[in-house]
Amino acid sequence: MIIKNVELETVCGITSKLPENQLPEVAFAGKSNVGKSSLINALVNRKSLARTSGQPGKTQTINFYNVNKEMYIVDLPGYGYAKVSKEVAAKWGPMIENYLHTSRQLRMVFLLIDLRHKPGANDIQMYRWILSNGFSPVIVATKADKIKRSQLKKQLKQLEETLKVIEGVPIIPFSAVTKQGRDEIWELIETYALGEEMEISEEE
Repeated sequence: MIIKNVELETVCGITSKLPENQLPEVAFAGKSNVGKSSLINALVNRKSLARTSGQPGKTQTINFYNVNKEMYIVDLPGYGYAKVSKEVAAKWGPMIENYLHTSRQLRMVFLLIDLRHKPGANDIQMYRWILSNGFSPVIVATKADKIKRSQLKKQLKQLEETLKVIEGVPIIPFSAVTKQGRDEIWELIETYALGEEMEISEEE
């Protein structure tokens, strides 16, 4: 996709009413330190649209990014960060679940997992939770540049087996540094969320 315009349009907190968007939505979920903001920035060719932070757990809202006035990238709150109070963390679940249940435009959900490590209990819970809400999430294995190429197949298999990924669901190795996997993610979005072939551009 050629990115002509992208902006943070809506920010929803725990008590906010979700927007009634008319454009297709694609949501991204993942653990707090998995590199979700970096992935979103890489997808839209921006360096700091989605705020990255040295402090995981910073995203405590549902953020709607309008891309080319054609679709929304939806950044869901990161989960599994211990320093967030239990009271706040307990409210994120219903907030995300409410979004998954009520959005009329949600077409796809991507679940980000750190490829370097075996998926933890929070990752497994989130994967099963998304399934229970009627979506089969595409798995994005982040930080692929941090492991040796010889270890890639082994780590992908570990991820697949630990999550018990449904057969046929894509698992995409991704690196925010090298942009590995970016085109594959856009191809899936264009095919299954937008329903049309669009040109992919690396232009800034």
